[in-house]
Amino acid sequence: EILKDPTYGKQAQQLFDDANELLERIIRERWLEARARFAILPANSVGDDIEIFNDLSGESLLASVHTLRQQMQRNGKRPNLALADYIAPKESGLTDYLGFFVVTAGIGLEVIIERMQKEHNDYQIILLKALADRLAEAFAELLHARVRKEFWGYASDEQLNNDQIIAEEYRGIRPAPGYPACPDHTEKETIFDLLQAEKTIGVKLTESMAMQPAASVSGYYFAHPKAQYFGVGKIGMDQLIDYARRKGKNVETMKRWLSSILLSENA
Repeated sequence: EILKDPTYGKQAQQLFDDANELLERIIRERWLEARARFAILPANSVGDDIEIFNDLSGESLLASVHTLRQQMQRNGKRPNLALADYIAPKESGLTDYLGFFVVTAGIGLEVIIERMQKEHNDYQIILLKALADRLAEAFAELLHARVRKEFWGYASDEQLNNDQIIAEEYRGIRPAPGYPACPDHTEKETIFDLLQAEKTIGVKLTESMAMQPAASVSGYYFAHPKAQYFGVGKIGMDQLIDYARRKGKNVETMKRWLSSILLSENA
């Protein structure tokens, strides 16, 4: 609708046209390469942690995913959620699964940006970065659809149109570390270690847990029929201490990483 806006429509249309022209050039001249790596591994929850196994025996522990639980006051009708709730508890005797993924649409991006910098073409650089980000998100959406319908196959009969996909009417979620349901960016390390992302597809983590190339997306696949996105919200010092213990990290270290979600008296 912004393209028809009396105030911003003309500029929006120009931006839209410029982006489509650049997108055509990206495709025609093969500027960018997309790569992905994913795994679907046996898993069980133990409290607010999710244990990941090498095989169905559940004896060879590969890694643990650490989740945070909502601590806000409820009316007694809604639970305080943690992502671990969407994985079968170990004591149930059931084998469940958790998916991990890293996708990128930014392979080759830096080479093109360097060329544009020599031409002092700042506008095209901004546009190119934005398009690469959108392509990475689109690739993440495509891979998730294929995981649901083919590779994991728990929704093999899924038939959704574009509007339904945008509205996330499919079964399952793909939350990412750093976002409201799992606000701890350091959990990316487990994803990258399990998938060997730098070695296999050339995506690496910086010390600040940013992904390089920047046009990359990483996260988890949960298949539980009732899985939904949520925000952990503010947490207390009691949970921070427990979380640091579960991760085997120093409390002060985790306090720095989670300072934005700590209750003010604990920040």
